[in-house]
Amino acid sequence: MAELKLPGRLGDPASTLETDPRLDPRIREALSAAGTLQTVESPVNGDSSYEDCLDFCAAFEAANMEAHPLIAAAAPDFPTVTTREEEITGVDGNPIKLYIHEPAERSGPVPCIVHTHGGGMVLMTAKDPNFERLRNSQAAQGLVVVGVEFRNGGGVLGNHPFPAGLNDCASAAQWAHANRDTLDISSIVISGESGGGNLCIATTLKAKQDGWLDAIDGVYSFCPYISGAYANPPAELISLIENNEYMIDIAMMGALAKVYDPTGAQASNPLAWPLHASVDDLKGLPPHVISVNELDPLRDEGLAFARKLLAAGVSTVTHTANGTPHAGDLSFPDAIPDVFDSTIRSIYTFATRLN
Repeated sequence: MAELKLPGRLGDPASTLETDPRLDPRIREALSAAGTLQTVESPVNGDSSYEDCLDFCAAFEAANMEAHPLIAAAAPDFPTVTTREEEITGVDGNPIKLYIHEPAERSGPVPCIVHTHGGGMVLMTAKDPNFERLRNSQAAQGLVVVGVEFRNGGGVLGNHPFPAGLNDCASAAQWAHANRDTLDISSIVISGESGGGNLCIATTLKAKQDGWLDAIDGVYSFCPYISGAYANPPAELISLIENNEYMIDIAMMGALAKVYDPTGAQASNPLAWPLHASVDDLKGLPPHVISVNELDPLRDEGLAFARKLLAAGVSTVTHTANGTPHAGDLSFPDAIPDVFDSTIRSIYTFATRLN
């Protein structure tokens, strides 16, 4: 009988995303062609200075932007989608740009997705072409999608630590609710990936705390970055060890956490790190979908949060996208189109059933 082996770095500390047999070979091929298969060790971590972490954010974002022309060129046309921009004023008096993607034709109200983009709450912009393609893909299914250009903790839209980005996402969700008739929408789902997966959950917790939970009909959170526990990973979040350095690593995530919360004062605040929410905090929340990736260091915190939701009596569905790294079901629309399309349809199905 063959010897059983634990997955990833639990069974082989030298395991990499490239060598892990669980990885979808189409993703392996795409990453290899792009020269991005191997994770470069992060030069910063949770013990680095705030200034060094900010510098890392700026450098990371600049490197990421170099790929934007290629990503934009690879995107298909969306002839059935119209786009426009709206500027609103946030609760802090700051301007917030919204990117609105709509079906060009519809016969009545349709669901709305308020999209909170990824980037650890400190990086990237809603205008980035990968997020633009995601919103267009959702709108092509028949959804109104509102992308929120919230203030980041670092990068070109920084430096605005917690709760700036959360406040902007809350302002956008409230704006969508106040404009249901104008937008011609039937329900509102707040959804995001990674750091955006944090913000969509945190916005819903804030809505309950502040008394406007009726504005949000559902939450669809992808690969949520919600524990804040990256300096000393707890034993129950074993994926932080199992899949460490599979595209992202705990050192980098610890550095991003410092940019979001420079003093660490919010380490156990559920509005900053929703995994710290109690069962009582979660009672009465609208239906959730928590989607995680098999080869993601963050996988287990998403699943742990889903279990808390269930304990609180919240309607909760979990998905695990097997063979994919962090946000892989959303990040490789051309390499794994069947997985990407299935994910988009899942969002649509969830949102329409809330009507």
